Amino acid sequence: MSNSFKLGTFVKTASPHVIEVLGTTRLDFVCIDAEHAPMDRAVLDIMVMAARTTRLQAFVRIPEINPAVVLSTLDIGATGLLVPHVDSADQAAEVVAMARYKGGLRGFSSSPRFAGYGSLGMKEALRAGDEAQIICQIESEEALKSAAAIAAVPGVAGLFVGRADLALSMGLDNPRDERVTQATLDILRAARQAGKIAGVHVGNNAERDQFAAEGADWFIVSSDQTLLRQAAQGIAHVD
Repeated sequence: MSNSFKLGTFVKTASPHVIEVLGTTRLDFVCIDAEHAPMDRAVLDIMVMAARTTRLQAFVRIPEINPAVVLSTLDIGATGLLVPHVDSADQAAEVVAMARYKGGLRGFSSSPRFAGYGSLGMKEALRAGDEAQIICQIESEEALKSAAAIAAVPGVAGLFVGRADLALSMGLDNPRDERVTQATLDILRAARQAGKIAGVHVGNNAERDQFAAEGADWFIVSSDQTLLRQAAQGIAHVD
């Protein structure tokens, strides 16, 4: 099994200090969860700022597919977006267009962080802006059927499996059900065949290794909240 995959964790606590602490580890990136955690634009700004002071890449799971949300998140300097509930190739293409200058619809200003607060020339700022990675979260039966088409969309950097919502879409209440696992493997295969990132959220290293053996190469392992709770519970245990 190759260990060339990238590792990160969800950050659900609205604190730049969490990002700084994670920056002292061997993680490759963080994914700031603006979909399921209380993260407004001002909080996201300082969270991304903290990540940029470390070697960590900062992805943001946006709360909705919206041109203003995409614009503001990329302007503050996010490495890329994890886009929830992408169900079709057309929807994926729309998101890419929102995030791109060249051939896209993203409005330009040289003043935000991504453009060095005006220190980059327009040509260089446009190049830097169009390097943002767009990763589509596949979490419905409709998206499962369209996974190969979504992965083939120019500008889509990869697919990421949301197993919990995928399970719900399949009428199940267990993201580790064998039917969900098979669907996950099908999505990962579609990403690999397109030469794109094949990502999945896992709860622990055992699951990480399981999916790495199947070709997954981008992992969000657990979350800051869960890791904190597990560590605290570990020291609270008394024989």
